[in-house]
Amino acid sequence: MEQVKHSHPNYIGIWVALAVLTAVELGVAFLPWSKTTLILLLIGLALWKALLVALYFMHLRFEPNRLRILAIAPLPLAVILVTAVITEYFW
Repeated sequence: MEQVKHSHPNYIGIWVALAVLTAVELGVAFLPWSKTTLILLLIGLALWKALLVALYFMHLRFEPNRLRILAIAPLPLAVILVTAVITEYFW
């Protein structure tokens, strides 16, 4: 199998981005908005952070598509489980 060389990502920059997103999450958590809006915003920020971790720290950005598909395949189950928990919370 052929090895493809790629440049190393800026890990410090990714870490700073994750820290900034965490600070934004903390700021959003204390806003006087409706719970639904806060939950949707926090889930969106968490997904953004998870994407950064998966792409750069798990090196999926530099992997072939078949490995990316293998990593993405369980996500529908995660969405179903999160949706079930959220709807249980609201009922």
